[in-house]
Amino acid sequence: MSKQTAELRGMTDADLGKELTDAHQAMFNLRFQASTRQLSNTSQIEKTRRRIARIRTLIRERAILAELDAALAAVGNGE
Repeated sequence: MSKQTAELRGMTDADLGKELTDAHQAMFNLRFQASTRQLSNTSQIEKTRRRIARIRTLIRERAILAELDAALAAVGNGE
């Protein structure tokens, strides 16, 4: 697990949502800079894209675990 992933896993759901919003804003800015030829390091776009994917993966992972916990609780209660 990378340092970035470990850092993201330590965040709350609300923090992950804010981080995702910030990453999307950064991606918008990078694309704008690239289109106006102001971006010198184009690898930043790829890094930001991967960060967005990493955050979305963690959010989805948590949603799946929550659904699984709810299903197990329902089975445990005899419903």
